Amino acid sequence: MIQYVLFYVLASLIIAIFGVNRKFGFWGYLFASLLFSPFIGVILLLASDRKKKQDCL
Repeated sequence: MIQYVLFYVLASLIIAIFGVNRKFGFWGYLFASLLFSPFIGVILLLASDRKKKQDCL
């Protein structure tokens, strides 16, 4: 049982790390993966856009 929880949290953290430069950011993907499932987190990650770079004046 503890292995399942550890895998679930670890998978959610990996998804969140990959989502740092995406639309929802680290925390958005972490909470989505923990709340729904890492599988849904991967789908959200693949479906989202990258963050837009801000132009410096």
